[in-house]
Amino acid sequence: MDNLKKEIYRWREQIDKIDLQLVKLLSERAKCADEIGKLKLRLGIEAYSPEREKEVMHNVSTANPGPLSAKAIRRLFERIIDESRSIERVTMSEKKKKTK
Repeated sequence: MDNLKKEIYRWREQIDKIDLQLVKLLSERAKCADEIGKLKLRLGIEAYSPEREKEVMHNVSTANPGPLSAKAIRRLFERIIDESRSIERVTMSEKKKKTK
């Protein structure tokens, strides 16, 4: 039983390392969304881009090796995209205020 507890601990350590990588990658993605928001504002286009979201969903669904289901990947990326869009909107709103 003690070996099993050690094994759980090792797996949890691995999860902790992966979580840190995920946070770093999500932060990098958010920075990209922030820059895109600035560009969209300059172009006079909306933050919401349904075609792009469909493209992202297709890309991640196609790349999914499992064990997460296609629905699980979709739910995760819907949330990630929603947060990215929120960042774009905040950036666009702040920039608009500064130019007034």
